[in-house]
Amino acid sequence: MRQPMEGWQRNLWILWIGCFVTSASFSMVIPFLPLFLLQIGVTHDTEVWSGLLYSCSFLAGALVSPFWGSLADKYGRKPMIIRSGFSLCLIYILTSFVTSPYELLGLRTLQGLLAGYIPGAIALVGTNTPEHRVGYALAAISTATASGGIMGPLLGGIIARVLDNRVAFGSAGVLVFLSTLLVVFLVREDHFVPAKTRSSVYAAVATAVHNRPLFTTLSLTALVSFSIMTIEPVLPLYIVQLGGSLKNASFLAGIIFSLSGVASAIFAPRWGGWADRVGFRRVLIIGLLGGGIGSLAQIPFHNIWAFAVVRFLYGIFFCAVFPALNGLVVRATAPDFRGRAFGLNQTANQVGNMLGPMIGGALGAAYSVHSVFWVTGLLLLATTSLAYVAAPRADLTLAATATIE
Repeated sequence: MRQPMEGWQRNLWILWIGCFVTSASFSMVIPFLPLFLLQIGVTHDTEVWSGLLYSCSFLAGALVSPFWGSLADKYGRKPMIIRSGFSLCLIYILTSFVTSPYELLGLRTLQGLLAGYIPGAIALVGTNTPEHRVGYALAAISTATASGGIMGPLLGGIIARVLDNRVAFGSAGVLVFLSTLLVVFLVREDHFVPAKTRSSVYAAVATAVHNRPLFTTLSLTALVSFSIMTIEPVLPLYIVQLGGSLKNASFLAGIIFSLSGVASAIFAPRWGGWADRVGFRRVLIIGLLGGGIGSLAQIPFHNIWAFAVVRFLYGIFFCAVFPALNGLVVRATAPDFRGRAFGLNQTANQVGNMLGPMIGGALGAAYSVHSVFWVTGLLLLATTSLAYVAAPRADLTLAATATIE
C-alpha cells in the first residue's frame, strides 16, 4: 500500500509548482527589458540603461532582504511568500503601462524592495525538510525555477512577437497571482517555531560574520552572482547582433535563454542527489569550473545556433551552483536562524546582481560584448579557486549524521 505523502513532501511539490510559475512569469519579461527599452523609444545609451534597470532592483533587494528574513523567522516564511507574490503581481501589471525609462526604473526599484517569493520558498523548504533530504529538495526547487525559466522566455518571446511586450508583462502578473493563491490555500508551515524576538539586521549580520562557514558561503554567493550578471544586460543585445533582425530578436532570445534552463531541468536533480552523497562543496566546485569554462567557450561562436549549443552545455554545469550554495547555508545554520540566513544570502546575491550589470553594461558600451564574456568566464574560474580553498568542508559529515526534523 502506498505511503501517504508527508507534510514536507506536500509543501515541496506545491512550492515546486509555485516556483515554476513565478520563475516563468519572471523570465517572460525580465530578459527582454533591453528590447522593451527600444520599444519605448530609448535609442541612446541602451546598454547603460539596461544595466541600471537590472541593478536598481537588486540594490533595493540587497537593502531589505535581511529585514524580510528577520520577519520570516518571527512570523513565518509563508506570510513572506504571500506578501512578495501579490506585490510582484501588481508591479508587473503596472509595468505594462509604462511610457518612459524613468517609470520603468521606479517600478524595478519597487520590485526589488518587495520581492522574495522564490527565496522564501527555498527558506521554507530548507527548514521543513529532513536534513538528509535537503540536497534533493533544494535541487527540486532549482528544477522548478529552471523549468519555469524554459517556458518563460519562449512564452514571453511568442507573446512579444504576436502581440506586444506590454501584454507579456500583464500576463506575468496574472501568473504570479495564481502561484501565490497556491501558497495561500495549500502550503502548511507545520514545524515553524517563531524566534522569541525579532533580531535587528545588525545582530543578524554580526551572527553571520562570526559563523565562518556561513560567512564564506555568503561571500561565494555574492561573487558568483556578480560574475554571471556581468553578461545578462548585454546578452539580449548580442543575440540581436547574431540574429540580425530586431523583429525576431525576442523570439530568438527566448529560445537561447531557455536552453540553459532545459539543461538545468534535466541535470539539477542529478546534481542534488549527488550532493546528498558527496557533499555540497564538491558539487559547487565542479559547477563553477564548468560554468567558467562554458562562459569562455561562448566567445568564438558567431553563429547563433552554435552559440545556443554552447549555452546549453554551460547550463549543464552551472545549474549545480546555486542549489549547492543554498545547501551550504542550510548546513551552516540552525533552523531558527535560517530565515535570517537566507535573507542575508539573498542580500549577498542581490549585491552581486546589482554590481554585475553595471560593470557589464559599461564594458559592453565601452568595448565589446566579447570583453564581457572574458570577464564573466575569468571571474567564475577565480571563484572556483576560492571555493576550493575556503568553502566549508563539513557538509558531507553533517549530511551523513543528520536526523529527521
